[in-house]
Amino acid sequence: MEDNKKTTIKKKFDNKKEAVSEKTKAIEKEETKVVVESKEKSVRKPKKETTFNLLEVILIMIITALFGAFVGSSVVYFNTHKNNVKISNKDLDEFVSTYNSLLNEYYTKVDKDKLLQAGIKGMVQYLDDPYSTFMDTDDSSDFNQEIEGKFVGMGVEIQKQKDGSIKIVNIFENSPAEKSGFKVGDLIVKVGDKKVNNMDVSSVAKLIKGEANTKVNITIKRQDKEKAIELTRESVDIPSVSSKVIQKSNKKIGYIRIEVFAKNTAEQFEKHLNKIKTANVSGLVLDVRGNSGGYLSVVTEIASYFLKNNQVVYQLDTKGNTKKIYASGDNKFNRDVVVLIDGGSASASEILASSLNENNNSKLVGTKSYGKGSVQKAITLSNGSTVKYTIQTWLTAKGNSINGKGIEPTKKVELSKNYAKNPTDENDNQLQEAVKELLK
Repeated sequence: MEDNKKTTIKKKFDNKKEAVSEKTKAIEKEETKVVVESKEKSVRKPKKETTFNLLEVILIMIITALFGAFVGSSVVYFNTHKNNVKISNKDLDEFVSTYNSLLNEYYTKVDKDKLLQAGIKGMVQYLDDPYSTFMDTDDSSDFNQEIEGKFVGMGVEIQKQKDGSIKIVNIFENSPAEKSGFKVGDLIVKVGDKKVNNMDVSSVAKLIKGEANTKVNITIKRQDKEKAIELTRESVDIPSVSSKVIQKSNKKIGYIRIEVFAKNTAEQFEKHLNKIKTANVSGLVLDVRGNSGGYLSVVTEIASYFLKNNQVVYQLDTKGNTKKIYASGDNKFNRDVVVLIDGGSASASEILASSLNENNNSKLVGTKSYGKGSVQKAITLSNGSTVKYTIQTWLTAKGNSINGKGIEPTKKVELSKNYAKNPTDENDNQLQEAVKELLK
């Protein structure tokens, strides 16, 4: 996601492969991974006209408002209240006049699209808010794919090896790659006629990009033999939830990790929770370490599995007016829950952790969370770029603000250095402490 991170936050080492763009995650020096996301971007051709008159600018703003996507990189809220601030033609005269003057009279050629974007970017920068940003088309595409939980492509994660080869390290279930016979460990040699050895993963991903239902030829190397495979690109769900059952002291403890609160995360979460319940576990560990947030509606839906209808999940503050958001479930999982948090747990993750702690007295294990208590709205412009800005703040179920403060764990545990060297459950001392809490 695009929120600025505190430079002191240490990233949690994770052995699971995350299905997100490399632009939104930290990149290791010697090996890099990225989901092969395939969504072809249209090339904008220069238009003949050299100015936008006032009517055109207003029309652009109207179209932008109508087709804006109400999403935020860390916390998302579908804003339905009307904007009472009205702007007159007079207010825009100077903007349009300056725009046209620069476009027509500047001594060198000016790209009118970039000039307009610079004006919009300037408005966002004026807000002086780290969570209000302007994203170009590339960043917008990555952001939208991650928050929507889908992308069009082959459905794999690739990693650059030390020798420069491109290795498939994960294949999504029911993806075009799985259907076409690709296997984890395959080395991608060529995409079409282009050799990819020593290329960075983002460049390889661009070669594979394309529209849904189009074909691409990929040559792989498996057991020293090369093989060309043709596949058809399809829409692929990005896995954002994983689970397992941990056996300890003759008891079963459920474990569910949530990577991000994307649009399809609640659906995935329900499937994993049902598996956990079927295993007849005595308790559950919810892991939101490193989870920077997502849709508010999704975290509300997930929290509702553990709360009753009359319990508050969180509160929204809109310019001093506070609204309580209630759970919509019936406490479908009534066993003890421990939530794992760290400095990378932000926004929606903090809502889930604080809600379960304040309502159900659930234990929080790990380190202090990030501390992001604001809500963003984003609008997608006609050229594919995105403007994201803060519209509200949120409070915990009991009305506490965590913005800039974070949430203190009930049991502080620093992640062991051994886990960084060998990321196993046994070396994950935060997880082991959470399990211990559930065995008490």
